[in-house]
Amino acid sequence: MAVSLKPIAEQIIVITGASSGNGLATAREAVRRGAAVVIAARNEEALERVAADLRTAGGRVAVVAGDVANEADVERIADIAIETFGGFDSWVNNAAAATYGTVEQVPVADHRRAFDVNYFGTLQGSLVAARHLRTRGGGAIINVGSILGDRAIIQQGPYSATKHAVQALTDALRMELERDRAGISVTLIKPGAIDTPYPEHARNFMDKAPRLPPPLYDPSLVADAILFACANQRRELYVGGGGVLSSLVGQIAPRLTDFAMEVIGTRIQQKPSDPGDPARRDNLYEARSDGTSHGSQKVHARSTSLMLEAQKLPWAAGGLVALGVGAIVGLSRAATPKR
Repeated sequence: MAVSLKPIAEQIIVITGASSGNGLATAREAVRRGAAVVIAARNEEALERVAADLRTAGGRVAVVAGDVANEADVERIADIAIETFGGFDSWVNNAAAATYGTVEQVPVADHRRAFDVNYFGTLQGSLVAARHLRTRGGGAIINVGSILGDRAIIQQGPYSATKHAVQALTDALRMELERDRAGISVTLIKPGAIDTPYPEHARNFMDKAPRLPPPLYDPSLVADAILFACANQRRELYVGGGGVLSSLVGQIAPRLTDFAMEVIGTRIQQKPSDPGDPARRDNLYEARSDGTSHGSQKVHARSTSLMLEAQKLPWAAGGLVALGVGAIVGLSRAATPKR
């Protein structure tokens, strides 16, 4: 079965992690474009506030309070989507948890928690979505990864590891669904540094408050990439040229990148002072203050991404861009002395 995706205005879209950050930005933009949304997160109070705002704007919204690390909660998201709207057309696995600190500093239990949310939550959401979309005649599964799935960063080892795993999972699922001709598009979104509450929500083991290194991009760009993938079949979409550059440099010159991170990687991820809201901090195991798409860093966040726009070009042009990038990477690797 060929993949045939509906226009956004005709879709019902499930979004996990929708109480803040990229998930909230996506829910708002989806409603603005005419879609019905099922918003899921742990913070029921924040979800209800978001839903009230969306309904005031004319949106059709269903709310599900639950933890994607809990399989029963993920099943319930699908059940409520079916009960409320008769099903769904796209499922967005966006919920995530993070830590700051060295691999040795972060307790093993916290490593596992990050995998429970980021990897197993995405796995369970993908399985539930694929099962429903097979019966519906197709649709889209969108997994929100990260440029850290291409290249790990110091002080965020567990999170980087989960995003590497999400990339592998997404690739394997895509191949299996394509082999079965299921009519389901599977896209991996790879944001760079996005101006969300991510660093405030992360559990922090550093001696200073965490921050995202520049350049930062507005969460509306991630929302745009996600909704584009709901309606257009793409393998992956990067958000932010800064992130793509980091990924390419990390692959072309891995040892040089290692050295640079060892020297400045910690410093660029720490705030000299912390004016952030204490009520937002550390949501690894329990929901904290939610309801905003943006973080508290006082920096300019870019509202455009030429890299994202280039990836939205038709297949022929997009293929040329991919071939060009691949050729550059291949030549650079060939020219790198083997050790």
